[in-house]
Amino acid sequence: MSASSTLHALVATEGAASRGPLDDALEQLDQAVVTLGFDDGTRNMLAAPRREVTVSIPLRRDNGTIEVLTGHRVQHNFSRGPAKGGLRYSPHVNLNEVRALAMWMTWKCALMRLPYGGAKGGVTIDPTQYSSAELERVTRRYTSEILPVIGPTRDIPAPDIGTDEQTMAWMMDTFSVASGHTVLGTVTGKPVGLGGSLGRAAATSRGVVFTALAALRHLDITVHGATAAVQGFGKVGRAAARFLAEAGVVITGVSDEHGAIWNPDGIDIPALESHVDRTGTVVDFDGATAIESDLLLTLEVDLMVPAAIEGVLNGGNAAYVRARIVVEGANGPTTTEADRILADSGTVVVPDILANAGGVVVSYFEWVQANQAYWWSEAEVEARLAERMESAWNEVLAEADRRDLPLRQAATCLAVRRVAEAHQQRGLYP
Repeated sequence: MSASSTLHALVATEGAASRGPLDDALEQLDQAVVTLGFDDGTRNMLAAPRREVTVSIPLRRDNGTIEVLTGHRVQHNFSRGPAKGGLRYSPHVNLNEVRALAMWMTWKCALMRLPYGGAKGGVTIDPTQYSSAELERVTRRYTSEILPVIGPTRDIPAPDIGTDEQTMAWMMDTFSVASGHTVLGTVTGKPVGLGGSLGRAAATSRGVVFTALAALRHLDITVHGATAAVQGFGKVGRAAARFLAEAGVVITGVSDEHGAIWNPDGIDIPALESHVDRTGTVVDFDGATAIESDLLLTLEVDLMVPAAIEGVLNGGNAAYVRARIVVEGANGPTTTEADRILADSGTVVVPDILANAGGVVVSYFEWVQANQAYWWSEAEVEARLAERMESAWNEVLAEADRRDLPLRQAATCLAVRRVAEAHQQRGLYP
């Protein structure tokens, strides 16, 4: 059996037997609890979501038929402030996935010293199969169903997979109509004309690239001429590839949900973006060769950026990863088993709660601006984002060095300790 066939067989086996993202999130918490010496009561309090809402969403399709969808909103923690987290539209949305993403958001906000707890929402829907009018009706009904538990002092949604600034505008308007006045701080990731922040759309990608470049320098890899592969060419991966290329990194591989391409001499990212704008996919781009999507993750590069969905690096393929650094643009792209394999092979993994935190940092800036009705320039936003990312990067490196831990465990320990301290300082009611 060829190496390629072996890899595909292992990936298939892993996919059939793999655990879900909630299992990985809980195991990461457990590792931090043991390292920090917390008791079982503290662990259980940190593991349990504070509130979960599951709603039915009746939808009248454009053809007059009625369909009933399911939506969730999980608010994992409130100890450091209102909950904060994205809203995902995907056919793969389920409650355990939303629970995991909400927990990771809690740690992300704490790590970045934001006055938030974590939340996440999702609707089980394939948005590509619905018209814009239908998606507006889904969004407004979902928002009205969860109305009592969201708001600028309760829980502030933001875009995620399958949603965008238009989705957030519909959410904000629905909440505002119910409130009787415009409430700009209800959501973040809105259009700039409706109180959105300059720099928000590219913030996650900028944060990914900031940590990627910092990691390259940390390992004494020259940035100009370093090689990278980007898995996922959507909201995060596309801009990350562009910013990496602008920094002098050679992008040799890119993939999206339709396929993958490779060019050992480097892919012309602006030309690829034009191709994607015309065709909707990276497939059939003239400046690269088509390869199987699974093999993109095994390219011999300095830097790998998984920027799509959870669990793409797993026990079935982690041993084949040849990148020196993995920077997690997506949430939960590396399973716990893959983490162990990558650590044993010497691959440095920059965890999601640090690497892709730029989005929530600038969401916080947007919320602050909306609450003050005073907006900053794009240069101010980017400078403040860089300052936050640099501070968090240095804190995680120091914690990893002090405790002799991988970066993920160091970041999780810092975040979990901050949330636990907030619990302790507030006390237990009643």
